[in-house]
Amino acid sequence: MSYRGGNVAEELTPQSAEESEEEPVKQRKNGLYPGVSDELAASMQSGWADTELHGLEPVAQAEHTARRRADLSARFPGERLVVPAGNLRTRSNDTEYPFRASVEYAYLTGNQTEDGVLVLEPAAEGHTATLYLLPRSNRENGEFWLNGQGELWVGRRHSLTEAEQLYGIPASDVRELPAALAEATGPVRVVRGHDAGIEQALADKVTAERDEELRVFLSEARLVKDAFEITQLEQACASTARGFEDVVRVLDKAEATSERYIEGTFFLRARVEGNDVGYGSICAAGPHATTLHWVRNDGPVRSGDLLLLDAGVETNELYTADVTRTLPINGRFGDLQRKIYDAVYEAQEAGIAAVKPGAKYRDFHDAAQRVLAEKLVEWGLVEGPVERVLELGLQRRWTLHGTGHMLGLDVHDCAAARTETYVAGTLEPGMCLTVEPGLYFQADDLTVPEEYRGIGVRIEDDILVTEDGNRNLSDGLPRRSADVEAWMAELKG
Repeated sequence: MSYRGGNVAEELTPQSAEESEEEPVKQRKNGLYPGVSDELAASMQSGWADTELHGLEPVAQAEHTARRRADLSARFPGERLVVPAGNLRTRSNDTEYPFRASVEYAYLTGNQTEDGVLVLEPAAEGHTATLYLLPRSNRENGEFWLNGQGELWVGRRHSLTEAEQLYGIPASDVRELPAALAEATGPVRVVRGHDAGIEQALADKVTAERDEELRVFLSEARLVKDAFEITQLEQACASTARGFEDVVRVLDKAEATSERYIEGTFFLRARVEGNDVGYGSICAAGPHATTLHWVRNDGPVRSGDLLLLDAGVETNELYTADVTRTLPINGRFGDLQRKIYDAVYEAQEAGIAAVKPGAKYRDFHDAAQRVLAEKLVEWGLVEGPVERVLELGLQRRWTLHGTGHMLGLDVHDCAAARTETYVAGTLEPGMCLTVEPGLYFQADDLTVPEEYRGIGVRIEDDILVTEDGNRNLSDGLPRRSADVEAWMAELKG
């Protein structure tokens, strides 16, 4: 595991938490810590109030995470299961990227602390869960102010007792875990890719195949959302709608600067009402809208062009929305822009109508693709009949991507699920997915009339499968071209 220090003062080079715990400050004041006097060390060891928090209420998802752990326990009886949160990752030199816990860990615990690890130990009946975390910084040995990840530098963390109250799981010191895992016996599985130190401790006890079975199970467990998750997705969509409104209000400022003004405007909403954006915002103006993952966002914003804005707020509990609207920058669609936009809207309507319990997952994609193929034939851009176009996939030159994906803790959630349970599976109530058809005419596409070139349109909404059909969680934003124009006019005043 990684317990990174950092430069805590010009003349200090901190040790790790493990090292500082073993060696008192006074014994190293003239060695690794020159300039730290006995008097300063003694001063920093005393005079601090007790800040332990008492009577904490469990986090909102605690009852749901307990059920999720029970389901996991039932799937792998008699096996030790290890699920790490992950570690801080270096951005450059001595600065780190903002930490985001692994989805498997967050899903099972509700905790988001770096270096955390959930361990399910096999018991006579099921498993016993332990949450391994860094405890409060030690003030006796100087770790809290001499270590770059000490609380004086990065802020207070919960004590182990506080963590137990919040998450409903017994908590222990994570620094003791690698040695314990290295000595453990019996079958064990770990979620890979998040904590190299934990994986090293288990290197001779695990196999890639068995570990992948654990990851697949946790991915498939997230296919159907529970009540807490649905509420989170509703909140994410509501915040996202407000972020889109923010953008429309400042399009004149974006025209004076660049797509980055749009990106920054939406990001402000995401940080004020949530944790972050759920993925890199696509703020694609003009021909950039034909690039599916345009995240450079450094291009001009021009009146008369379209803006394809694909963005989502991630809640503080890490659930993200994923919404796209294609907007006329000056507030009015041109004739050809409207024709293309309305075709995509019609395709999306067909796709959304196909989302219902018992339907095949691929049905909504097929429904949307059929409408787009019909339009391309009607416009003379591809030779029909439509069945031939669909059989040969000829429409894909301009439709490019699948029409949707599962949504949740990841913007492309449940990605490790097996084909037979996901893309070849059947929709069930509680599943949440995007429906996002698009048409993209590249600026250098000589197979279409010149006036089409450089136009890209996508409309995307977050659709919850219900008992009797579906519900559009992002319907706070208009979709019909006329409604989009009226909405923009009202926001611009």
